[in-house]
Amino acid sequence: MIPPRELDTVLDNIGLPYSGLNLSYSNAGTIGTPDAEVLISLKENHRPTAQYVKKLREDLPRAFPGAQFFFQPADIVTQILNFGVPAPIDVQVVGTNQIGNYELAERLANRIRQVPGAVDVHVQQAYDAPTLRLDIDRTLAQSVGLTQQAVAQNLLISLSSSFQTSPTFWLNPQNQISYNLAVQTPQYRVDSIQALLDTPIHAPAAAEPQILGNLATFDHMSQGAVISHYNVQPLVDVYASVQGRDLGGVARDVRRLTASAAKQLPRGSHIKVAGQVQTMSASFLGLGTGVAMAIVLAYLLIVVNFQSWLDPFIIITALPGAMAGIVWALLLTHTTLNVPSLTGAIMCVGVATANSILMVSFARERMDEGLPAHEAAVQAGHTRMRPVLMTALAMVIGMAPMAMGLGEGGEQNAPLGRAVIGGLLFATVATLFFVPVVFSMIHGRREHASEFNS
Repeated sequence: MIPPRELDTVLDNIGLPYSGLNLSYSNAGTIGTPDAEVLISLKENHRPTAQYVKKLREDLPRAFPGAQFFFQPADIVTQILNFGVPAPIDVQVVGTNQIGNYELAERLANRIRQVPGAVDVHVQQAYDAPTLRLDIDRTLAQSVGLTQQAVAQNLLISLSSSFQTSPTFWLNPQNQISYNLAVQTPQYRVDSIQALLDTPIHAPAAAEPQILGNLATFDHMSQGAVISHYNVQPLVDVYASVQGRDLGGVARDVRRLTASAAKQLPRGSHIKVAGQVQTMSASFLGLGTGVAMAIVLAYLLIVVNFQSWLDPFIIITALPGAMAGIVWALLLTHTTLNVPSLTGAIMCVGVATANSILMVSFARERMDEGLPAHEAAVQAGHTRMRPVLMTALAMVIGMAPMAMGLGEGGEQNAPLGRAVIGGLLFATVATLFFVPVVFSMIHGRREHASEFNS
């Protein structure tokens, strides 16, 4: 699927880590023995990663039927935006009824899989992990001088040592360095249930050591492989990623499904949509407010500079053209509205306003010299055409490499360049042709009104 010449490193973690210490400090996505995590590093000048991910999503389930595959975020930017969860959409079913919530989450996951653009939909928690349950006969244990706590403590030390609970140190008299001591049964020795039942059990009050099989019975059962909590309450996560569609559209459909699923919740449970969706909503609200405030503050600043409310209004009439250019640029390049594109919109507002100020200020100077509004607007458009075009072209040419997404990770900043280029192209046309027309109409009407009054 991936050409060998583009493969750099393939690192796989299959099953659980060998040691309990590695399990405690590992950040792998494996939560049980049937899980595996594969990390693939590509060489430079490789094809876009998204193309390989899309192909693997299609081919792996066909090649390995019955296995479940999903892709976790590999870059640190996406991991930060997801706030540590492995998918941008995290539907959390929170409540104390874990089995009921899990059944509802499975039904909800099946419905989310039908949403266009939703991929890698899966329930994170599994409640079918094989477990060996030991039932200690307390009466029998007491008759030989043992308690249930003593039996459990002996078993804990044998399987995982007492290094974490009761650390023991040995001081080397030669180099005066203390070393941690951890004594436990080698894991390769506990290779069967009978080997586990042969674990020796001893306590100070016991007359002689016993083996675990004489004191306990066992049975097989299933339990949760991983238990997650939110505000103390247990939760079940339904993760979903996005492919071929914008995150906002998929999140909107997911919220519609969660709203209908909320009617089937067990008593005391509730559903919450978290993940990158929350970050996106907050960012869009903040940046949308930022664009509006940029326009308002630019207008008020120009009002102070021009000592007029009318000329600043004429100046910002070029901004609707800039907004239209941003929308058309994103539409023609099949780019979604996102944080970089909104940042580019704020940048475009500043440059478009500066070019429009050049036009209106020159026209005001010609009017102050006695020219009519129409002639002043024509001269302003003719004289200020070169500096306006130079400013816009400099920004457009500078943003062209970014808009093409060149270099490693260039796709992330490409929307910013596309938004700036599209907005400036339309804003430049509006500045050179539309703003002089508005200036001529408004000031020409005021001239006629003053002549009529005089």
